[in-house]
Amino acid sequence: MTTTGEDHVPARGGPWWWERRRGAVLDVSLGAVSALECAAEGIPFARDAGIPTAMGVLFGLLAGSVLVVRRKWPIAVVLVALAITPAEMGFLLGVVGLYTLAACELPRRIIGALAGMSFLGTLIVTFVRLRQDMGQDGVDLGEWFFAFAAIGSSLGLTAPPLLLGLYVGQRRRLMESLRERADSLERELQLLAERAEERAEWARGEERTRIAREMHDVVAHRVSLMVVHAAALQAVARKDPEKAVKNAALVGDMGRQALTELREMLGVLRSGGEGARAERAAVPLAAVGVAAAAAASRAAGDGESSEGPSLSELDELIGQSEAAGMVVALSVEGEGRAYAAEVESTAFRVVQEALTNVHKHAAGAKTHVRLAHRASEIAMQVENEPPPVASAAGSARLPSGGNGLVGMKERVAALGGVFVSGPTDAGGFRVSAVIPAS
Repeated sequence: MTTTGEDHVPARGGPWWWERRRGAVLDVSLGAVSALECAAEGIPFARDAGIPTAMGVLFGLLAGSVLVVRRKWPIAVVLVALAITPAEMGFLLGVVGLYTLAACELPRRIIGALAGMSFLGTLIVTFVRLRQDMGQDGVDLGEWFFAFAAIGSSLGLTAPPLLLGLYVGQRRRLMESLRERADSLERELQLLAERAEERAEWARGEERTRIAREMHDVVAHRVSLMVVHAAALQAVARKDPEKAVKNAALVGDMGRQALTELREMLGVLRSGGEGARAERAAVPLAAVGVAAAAAASRAAGDGESSEGPSLSELDELIGQSEAAGMVVALSVEGEGRAYAAEVESTAFRVVQEALTNVHKHAAGAKTHVRLAHRASEIAMQVENEPPPVASAAGSARLPSGGNGLVGMKERVAALGGVFVSGPTDAGGFRVSAVIPAS
């Protein structure tokens, strides 16, 4: 990527006011040539003026050397060239001075005034000198010839350097303007790239959160029930072998289902072979999220649903909890109807996660599940009583990562609903959620 802004300003590597050494070398060389020219022209000037030749040469050297400061004081150079025009000195000084004046950053009225003065000065001096020379030779060509020759000579000395300087100055300003626009565009593109990267990072974070939530919903419920059944199996293994065999079969079934769902979630990262690695690297999180959502839709039972779990599976979900030793009472208010797939899935997940938390933190406690179908919303509440002092399942010691309530709240909030959870006055715990029906 190219540099921007002040990085385009050339480094000041030259002495004094020069930005570059080659600029200083050029100006010093032009000043030396101009000084030699004026010194040579100072000899006839001294002879005509009746002054010593050395003074004429010294005057020419001083006047011609002013060209060295043309970049810093272009107006002074033009004024000096105007001053020595009557002495017929400073041809290079005048031409280069006009060019520098026209190319620099000065108001056009100043450039026009000095160029006009240079033109008039050259015109008058040329007209007078031609007339004197022709008069001395005894040639009379008429005033019109002298005027035409003077105008042509003045235009030849002032117009080319002036036009060239204006062109170079305008081109330089245009290039600076284009460079500034390019710098501005590059800064904007860089800012857009940074914002796009931030949005991509935010999207990746959101996708990781969604995947974690889906995997939690898939695994937590089944594994929690497995641990509860395993604890119950340990307690009744010797007392009731028939019940122990039944619990062992349940644990095996749930374990196989959990492994199948995990395999479906993570298998997408290995699918497609070596040739698909580049494609998978671009969207691994999204692919895992889709697989996780698909697997999560089967977390409550053996049946598969492409649209996720629904409220019609609540009875099966509660039956699994009852099989693990929990006493669950289900009450439904209002007339049930079909909701959007995401609404039913979220409502199911809230009840599922709330029952899982009861298994983890209040094993053996009686739980009340209430579902209310209203005109424009669906409400659900899962409330458990205080757990009994002694419980066979309580020895399961289920771990908790603290993500269940957070996941429920995120799901409900994503649909514009309200989620509330907290302990009850009786010592239990209550989870409530209200989700818009549409």
